[in-house]
Amino acid sequence: MFNSAKLNAKLVAAALGALTIGAIAFTSSAAAAPLPLFPFFAPQQQYAPPPAQAVPDDEDAAVPHELPARLKRQVVNYPTREAPGTIIIDTPNTYLYLVMGNGQAMRYGIGVGREGFTWSGTQTIVKKAEWPDWTPPPEMIARQPYLPRHMAGGPGNPLGARAMYLGGTIYRIHGTNAPHTIGTRVSSGCLRLTNEDVTDLYSRVHVGTKVIVLPMDRRADLSIR
Repeated sequence: MFNSAKLNAKLVAAALGALTIGAIAFTSSAAAAPLPLFPFFAPQQQYAPPPAQAVPDDEDAAVPHELPARLKRQVVNYPTREAPGTIIIDTPNTYLYLVMGNGQAMRYGIGVGREGFTWSGTQTIVKKAEWPDWTPPPEMIARQPYLPRHMAGGPGNPLGARAMYLGGTIYRIHGTNAPHTIGTRVSSGCLRLTNEDVTDLYSRVHVGTKVIVLPMDRRADLSIR
């Protein structure tokens, strides 16, 4: 009986030793790489939200329109018999020339009348105005009844920063708040420049200045670019 009890004690001690070794091994393995409680289910990956997109500043959103090189204000060779100070509108090429003399002129890119609204002839500047009011003529109201009957001058006015009125006609040389239309045929007969260019031209001419508007079917002068 004594021997049996002694044998049982040895068996218990051996079992406890095996459990201790197993526990130590399990603890070391768990510390190195924790095991999932439910190995049949793959753990979900955690994704960080994408960084917020930076909203551009107002100055970046309102990038000014860049005119093509040919439409930028520049002094060019322009031989003519017209006196210095005369304005010549080259309708087909969308240029305005201010004759300077000695075979040169200041050239500006302009917008001209759309199809059916071009005209030609000789006029004079009879009035100049800074930030002019706009009163659409009856002919324009008849075509576009939605237009305002009167609009005070200012940055939102379609006549822009300056206007020069031509004779007794409804036409003007004026600025524009849509510089992308320079070089195009878009108006109802008026001649438009960028606000910067019309301000420059305004400072160089006076009431009484002669304005020659060439017809649309004039052969393009390829020697002047």
